[in-house]
Amino acid sequence: YLHGLFPALGQTFSEYQLSLISGLVIFTGLFIINWFGLKEGAILGYVLAAFSLIPLVVLTAAPFATGHVELANITGNWLPADWSWDAHHILILFGIFAIAQWSACGWETAAIYGPEYKNPAKDVPKALFACGIICLFSYVLVQTAVIGVLGVDGVAAEAVSPLIPVAQATFGQAGSVVTIIMLIAAMILIIQTAYLGSSRALHSMSTEGNLPRYLGKTNRHGTPFIALLVTAAFNMVLISLGSLAAILAAAAIGYTCANGISLFAYVRARKHPALAQLERPFKAPRGWKHVAMLFGLFNLPLCLVGVVYLNSLEIGWTSTWLGFIVLSLYIPVWLYSQHETRRRNNRELPTTIPSNSKPDDDAADLEKVPSL
Repeated sequence: YLHGLFPALGQTFSEYQLSLISGLVIFTGLFIINWFGLKEGAILGYVLAAFSLIPLVVLTAAPFATGHVELANITGNWLPADWSWDAHHILILFGIFAIAQWSACGWETAAIYGPEYKNPAKDVPKALFACGIICLFSYVLVQTAVIGVLGVDGVAAEAVSPLIPVAQATFGQAGSVVTIIMLIAAMILIIQTAYLGSSRALHSMSTEGNLPRYLGKTNRHGTPFIALLVTAAFNMVLISLGSLAAILAAAAIGYTCANGISLFAYVRARKHPALAQLERPFKAPRGWKHVAMLFGLFNLPLCLVGVVYLNSLEIGWTSTWLGFIVLSLYIPVWLYSQHETRRRNNRELPTTIPSNSKPDDDAADLEKVPSL
């Protein structure tokens, strides 16, 4: 995008160098902004959303109004010419589902901030439905407009973004410049959403004993700054790999596993007597556990097998191994976290009970012992 907006950059930096510099600048800026709390991060999100969503709405609607959309480009290309419903193509279809949901289903991050909402019982579903409607608009109408203008072959042939030639066809050269600015703002918005959401998730897992305690440290503004630094460092490592396709493919594997595990955990929580009785500000209707089980099985194993198969065909096994290695790194981290939790609880346990204490006093003392 930057090379397209500023061609002179291509004479000074390679795409790899520019990626590293951009990543460093973006994560440094986001760290400084998010250091001051969730409110500042939300304000940045509003600004970026205005710069990305408003032009996107105009760019999506304009081709329909100007008559550039040819529905035959869509209705005549539902399936590839060589498509057949055999095991090979069905596995590819499941792999495409995995990659599609990785890019389209990210609005669950709105629930990460649930404990910090003023009224979680009402605000969580409002946030989820609002984000879902925006994503439904984006991933249906934008696709329709782009493929309707360019056709499937035109989209596949576009090296940077198919939105750029759509904007050029509708608004001329000025449309291309505005679109690139919009895409950069949208990209930073995606990074900010994932960056802030990931740090909050790491903080939550740390306080619950599922990650090392140092990830839960916060500054005076309540920001989990250690989690922010770790997330930024991890993303810089991914950028340094230099293979966008491998990163996206590995991320799709991780997201598919996370989706399946989360859905199965929800079903478990609704069925387990001790977990089902826990008080929660927001609870999905009782019948949703069956929906969760259905989509959990859809993710694991169907989409997981499909995305591994698709990756092996398209870009080799590197991305698959990268995805599973990153996931497997959590096992030793979790074991260490459990050891850390046990050690902390053992330090807090009373070593002796006074000999002159009464049975009732003993029970009262034991009630004060943190639960293991």
